Amino acid sequence: MADINHVVLVGRLTRDAELKYTAGGQAVCKFSIAINRRRKSGEQWVDEANFFDIVLWGRQGESLNQYLVKGKQVGIDGELRQDRWEQDGQNRSKVEIVANNIQLLGSGPGGANTGGYSQGGGYQEHRNEGGAERPPRDSGPPPADDGFADDIPF
Repeated sequence: MADINHVVLVGRLTRDAELKYTAGGQAVCKFSIAINRRRKSGEQWVDEANFFDIVLWGRQGESLNQYLVKGKQVGIDGELRQDRWEQDGQNRSKVEIVANNIQLLGSGPGGANTGGYSQGGGYQEHRNEGGAERPPRDSGPPPADDGFADDIPF
């Protein structure tokens, strides 16, 4: 039986993504996300931030790099990988999350809710209930206030 290595996270970018290329020309996009966790300490609830490094390879990294800005909320589906190296005679290691699928969430920093990219399926457009593609957010006057604070898809 094969082992399981699957991670699903939702968090916000702590800095803008960095896009670089390997010597072989392969694109690699790296960024970090913060995930807040609330835990009880004595009689009080305290917020605790956890930080994770994300690696996004290939065309999806090139395509999404411009949308991966500090504060943007994202959903990550991927796997854990341990990078090992030697530095100054000391063995070092670091665990990173290699993303297989990234979903851009919310409309905070980084612009409108623009979709996500799946390694196997390409770019995923967001559509409204009737199946029609949503118009870009900056195309004309804002929609009438319907009394809802969020853009809920149901």
